[in-house]
Amino acid sequence: MAEHNELGKAGENAAVAYLEEHGYLIRHRNWRKGHLELDIVAAKKNELVIVEVKTRSNTLFAQPEEAVDLPKIKRTVRAADTYMKLFQIDVPVRFDIITVISENGNFRIDHIKEAFYPPLF
Repeated sequence: MAEHNELGKAGENAAVAYLEEHGYLIRHRNWRKGHLELDIVAAKKNELVIVEVKTRSNTLFAQPEEAVDLPKIKRTVRAADTYMKLFQIDVPVRFDIITVISENGNFRIDHIKEAFYPPLF
């Protein structure tokens, strides 16, 4: 596996551990349906939480959350809608981003709650 893929997997594992430590129930990881994909689908307090994970080895050029642009938001919202319909889920949904920065073998995690809302167009 390529080094960046290993870093991404390790970052996602760290994000899952963080969420579980904070009382989230992990419903799915790397959920896919056709071309649609969700990194983490979690639940907490009768709310579905869709989490986009961005892992980086440094922030010299950009912050990880900056990679979540409008096309990515649209794909994520479409995937969440499909997920909710497929599993017949009727609860509020929230879109979060977890950034994971690798620092000397450790991870620094930042949880951005309500990082974005579904676009209205």
